[in-house]
Amino acid sequence: MTLDTIDKKLVALLQSNSKQTNKELSVKLNLSVTAVYERIKKLEREGIIKKYVALIDTTKVDKGFVVFCHLKLVQHTKEFLTQFEKEVIQLSEVLECHHVSGDYDYILKVMVKDMAEYREFLVTKLTTLQHIGSTQSTFMISEVKNTTVVSF
Repeated sequence: MTLDTIDKKLVALLQSNSKQTNKELSVKLNLSVTAVYERIKKLEREGIIKKYVALIDTTKVDKGFVVFCHLKLVQHTKEFLTQFEKEVIQLSEVLECHHVSGDYDYILKVMVKDMAEYREFLVTKLTTLQHIGSTQSTFMISEVKNTTVVSF
């Protein structure tokens, strides 16, 4: 699906605040409410809009300690990769898992309360996963930019 100018504006508006009503969006886009509704449904059907979420202030829910954990697997067979990915998906502390090129095989974004909770996660959960050869942890000092907005 190719997005036209109005679709791009609509997506940008929804990314900034997905709780806007179709009426509010129709005023901003100079379209009818029905046209906005149909465009949103089309974007959802086509998978451009995958889901709607609430973004949480992690410091207010005791999850302000962010760790980027770099992992190497012992082997790179399809079986090992698939098994690792299946297991890491189940870990609630892992917000993101990216299969990457370079010195490491995966980079995980882990969010916990503090260093003690990270140590517990590392010892009781992460290092018990099969096929992990080594890990290296990098701790976030401060967040400079964090956005979910995709620009066109």
